[in-house]
Amino acid sequence: MMSDMRQSLLRRDALSAAKEVLYHLDIYLSGQVQNNPSPSVDTPTLELVEEFILHRRMSALQELQLLEIMCSCFQEQSRDAVRQLIFSALFTLQGNQADESRMALLGKLVSMAIAVGRVPILECAATWLQRSHPVYCRRLVRVLVDDYCSLLPGSMVPTLNNLSCSCPPFCCQFITAVTTLYDLSTEELTPPVQLLQMVVSWIQDQPRLVLITLLNTPPSSSQPIGSLDLTPLAGLVRWCVKAPLAYRRDGKQDLANGTTETELEAGPLFSELHLSVLQVLLLLPGVLREKGLLGRLALLQPDQLTSLISDLSGLLEELNPLHSDTQAHIQLTLDRLAQALQVSMAAGALLCSREDLRALCSRLPHNNLLQLVMSGPVQQSGFYPHIHTPPLGYSPRPSPLGPHPSSHSPSFPPQPFLPSMAFPFRPSH
Repeated sequence: MMSDMRQSLLRRDALSAAKEVLYHLDIYLSGQVQNNPSPSVDTPTLELVEEFILHRRMSALQELQLLEIMCSCFQEQSRDAVRQLIFSALFTLQGNQADESRMALLGKLVSMAIAVGRVPILECAATWLQRSHPVYCRRLVRVLVDDYCSLLPGSMVPTLNNLSCSCPPFCCQFITAVTTLYDLSTEELTPPVQLLQMVVSWIQDQPRLVLITLLNTPPSSSQPIGSLDLTPLAGLVRWCVKAPLAYRRDGKQDLANGTTETELEAGPLFSELHLSVLQVLLLLPGVLREKGLLGRLALLQPDQLTSLISDLSGLLEELNPLHSDTQAHIQLTLDRLAQALQVSMAAGALLCSREDLRALCSRLPHNNLLQLVMSGPVQQSGFYPHIHTPPLGYSPRPSPLGPHPSSHSPSFPPQPFLPSMAFPFRPSH
């Protein structure tokens, strides 16, 4: 039957053949969902997709028409399970030569879906981002950032801002991927101001958006190996903490007050983002407790903290610490790090002892708030027991600091978050 269908498709033009394959996918996978408890896409069908959708040469007009047909296909299919299977058949990476064509078509389809508000496609893209390797996730979000923050800056602001309400799962996965892409390691990998504005707007409008993937993931399920984090919290913390030093490193010309041009725009945005991230962290205990994961799921892994502190050490070596303006930025960075550590530990997002913190932060310059967080007041053992509960999915790699301390350690008992502690949210000037 497939051979007959293939011969028929070969007699059609490229667009007509691709449209027929999409129609076949819809009918075939609808039957699979209805009659099979474990629906899947067979190899002959995948081969048709590759030959007649991914490999056929099309003109620019035919490609645009194909994208419009795809948008209609997903919009008109009412069953989410069928939509997800169709999306998987089209865009799940197979490790072959067709993957480059898959990624190119995927970027164009998701970009169009954002522009015309096709939520079903964005929901499928959110699932794809959750299941795919971060390398490919970064490729997809780079295309979207180029389209909406570089080629068309400002022109799609209302459309992009509305995404946080129309499709929170996609926004959550997008932020998670984009914080791994823009890690502030170089000037080129510093997030564009337009992107930063959009992320801040999304999180301020919908703080729980950051936790959507975590909320929608069953406690017993496991993430695919090498996939994105369940939340973008680690990446957002890295952005906020590294930003003051990264912008000092990248600044080409200081203004009269010692602040770079870009800092004037980005500085206040990172301050707003930092406050929003701390507020989201304060939502975590209720969420984790409800899912039975409080004290068992580290959303900020020790190896991520180790990497962040290593990055900070590298940035400090690049800068002149004797310059008064640089000193102010160093202290702002360390203040933000201290705030993030304290609130993360109190919320159960970071399963780490004070002893571990002292070892990690020993290379950093002195900061009063960080010193207070690392030492912490002595409380009765067991006051905050979840910090020392055996963690679920701790870090797959052994900690460079050795095993996690016992809950009966007399030297460093669990410490609570002190709501009366003043945290200075100092904006960049």
